[in-house]
Amino acid sequence: MTPRLTKLQKQLCTVLQDGLPICQKPFDDIARFLGTTEQIVLQQTTALKAGGVIRRLGALINYQTIGLSSTLVAAHIPDESLPEVTAAVNSLENVSHNYLRTHYYNLWFTLQAGSIEEANITLANLSTRFGLDFHSLPVERVFKLDARFDPDNQDELLDSAPQMPTYEIVHLNENEKFLLAELQNDLDIIARPFDFLCGEDLTIEDVLRILTELTDKGVIRRIAAVVDHHKLGFVANVLFVANVSPDRIVEAGSALARFGIVSHCYERRTFENWPYNLFAMMHSRSMGEIQRTIDKFTQTQKIDSFELLPTAAELKKQPIKYRF
Repeated sequence: MTPRLTKLQKQLCTVLQDGLPICQKPFDDIARFLGTTEQIVLQQTTALKAGGVIRRLGALINYQTIGLSSTLVAAHIPDESLPEVTAAVNSLENVSHNYLRTHYYNLWFTLQAGSIEEANITLANLSTRFGLDFHSLPVERVFKLDARFDPDNQDELLDSAPQMPTYEIVHLNENEKFLLAELQNDLDIIARPFDFLCGEDLTIEDVLRILTELTDKGVIRRIAAVVDHHKLGFVANVLFVANVSPDRIVEAGSALARFGIVSHCYERRTFENWPYNLFAMMHSRSMGEIQRTIDKFTQTQKIDSFELLPTAAELKKQPIKYRF
């Protein structure tokens, strides 16, 4: 059931998804921006967290900048094997998301590793263990990666420009590793949430400077809230895949990324009998709105080979804890 949020709570959901200001008293900054008091912002943010609207509040780390690779994995799992395979996949520390989808390929999960070759070893081990095929679809190109949900408009996500980012590996010093490790946990919703990072060798000024530098380098995407989109009314979602010719993939991917209901959009590698190279996650309050977007996109881009994979169940969704 979608909770009834006040105007201020909706504003907080938006601002907190954009990210906390990197300063000594970020909730005070937010309060002044919203025309209220720090105490009220702290109280309402705490209420949103307690009610499950905010799933977590912490650093969103860009895995590519710390030398990791990621792939999306698809598998056809017979019903009788599904519980055992799901338990095995979910037990992997480097699996962050795992979904059951309505399709022949019914199990879809994201797997991170030091390299694609290392990820393939993990998948080979799963294949040997269960006698099943696990297909890897690594990213070839990113068109959009920005899942932020607008509590005032349940047909679209928060406005963000399509992204085609490139990232370089950042070599971290010990202080940077320490801060990143600590910031993977939920931040306390208190007036000075960054003070716990201080120590004998780190003043609050040092902490804020390093966090700003890590953000500028792209290691920290932002220190922000991750919301439960279902509680904001985004109850319909689907994985859209399309077969697009290589000479048109950039044009089509960029066009698809501009739709407001699209949170993630990639070009991915294909595998045998799977010709689909363009992937997008779509979220809305109704499948009707998603279907209208798909109709408009496929007609304008003249795409006739595509499929929809609705989410049947969320099997795992938790951030990976990186070791630095």
